Amino acid sequence: MSNTTQFRPTDVYYTVCPVASAISIAVGRGELERAFQDSGVTLHNIRHNPDRAVREAHYNQNQANLFREGGNIPPLWARSEGRNLRLIGLTWIEQYAAVLALPSSGIRTPEDLKGKRLGLVRRPNDQIDYARATGLRGFLTALKAGGVDRSAVTFVDIAIDEPLVASQPGEGVLSSSAFSAVRLRKWDGLLVKALYEGAVDAIYVTGPAAELESILNAHVVFDARLAPNPYDRINNTTPLAFTVRGELLESDPDIVTAYVAQNIRTARWAKANAAEAIRFIARDSGSAEELIPLKYSPDVTRALEPALDDDLLGYLNDQKEFLLHEGFIHNDFDIAGFAAHEPLRDARILVDSEHLSTAG
Repeated sequence: MSNTTQFRPTDVYYTVCPVASAISIAVGRGELERAFQDSGVTLHNIRHNPDRAVREAHYNQNQANLFREGGNIPPLWARSEGRNLRLIGLTWIEQYAAVLALPSSGIRTPEDLKGKRLGLVRRPNDQIDYARATGLRGFLTALKAGGVDRSAVTFVDIAIDEPLVASQPGEGVLSSSAFSAVRLRKWDGLLVKALYEGAVDAIYVTGPAAELESILNAHVVFDARLAPNPYDRINNTTPLAFTVRGELLESDPDIVTAYVAQNIRTARWAKANAAEAIRFIARDSGSAEELIPLKYSPDVTRALEPALDDDLLGYLNDQKEFLLHEGFIHNDFDIAGFAAHEPLRDARILVDSEHLSTAG
C-alpha cells in the first residue's frame, strides 16, 4: 500500500552496508520505495550515483539528507569530524568474528599467538580505514583472552590499494547494499594469499568472509561470539549504526519518522518470515543462504529492529573510546548528544497504531 502522507518535495539519499539490515530487505522487496510513493520524497541509492563524491558519502557522510545503516566506525569518525549527523538506531546482531590460522601453524589457542605475525589490513587510499580498526580490535580482544601483550606479537600489513568506493557506480545491480559480492570476494582473496604464502601466521575474519574458515580448512583460534562479556564482542558491526544527516531531521522530522517506520515494519516482517528474509540477507551480504546462520546467527531475522537502549549506547561509547585511544578518530564527543530518540519513538507509535487499526 502506498504512503498517502505528503511531504515537501525533497531528495533523500540512502546507503546500506552489506550486512543483515531491515532497510536492505525493504529496498529489495520494494517496500521502501512504496512507503514514499507519491509523497513528494524522491529516494536515491547513492551506490548508483554517477558522482563518486556522492558515493563516498557511504563513509564520510558528506551527502545532505542521507540515511545510512551499517558499520559503526564511519559514522563515529564522521561525528568526530564535526559532521551534522545523528544516531537514530542501533542493532546488536551476533556476527562471525574469528582469528584463523592454518592447521600446520600449530596455533590452537589465543595463548599460541605470542611471537606470531598477525595480518592487519591496511587501506592506504581510503580516508577511513575501518577494516584496520576492525582487525586491530579483533586481534586485541583475542590477545587479551590469551593473556598475551600486544608487544609480544608483530602486526603485518596486508595492503589493499583499491579504494573502497568503485570508480564506476552500480556494480552488481541486484544487491541493495554498497558492495557487490564480486568485490567482497576479491578482498577476501588477499587475506587467503597472505596466509597461504606464509606472510602472516593468523588473520582476523568477520561475517562477510566467514566461508574462509572452510576454504582454508583453517583452525579457529578465537571466536569472539563465544566471549561471555558483550564488551569483548564489540566491533565495527556490533552494534550496527543507523544514522541520518542532522539537517534532514531538523527540517523534515516526519520524513525521518517515516523512514524509520519502514525499517520497523520490515524488521517485524522478517521476524515472522525468516526463510524469505534470509534470502535477502544472503543476497545483500554476498553469501549463500545456508551460510547466513554461520555468518550471523540462526536468530538473525529476529534481531533487525533498531533500538536506542542504554546498554546499546554504552557499547557504542566503548567503541568510540577504542577508536579515540588507537588514533582512528581524533576528536571526542558525547554519545548521548549523538543519539536522537524522537524518530524511533515516533516511528514505533506510528507502526503500532497501524497494527491496531488493521487488527480492529
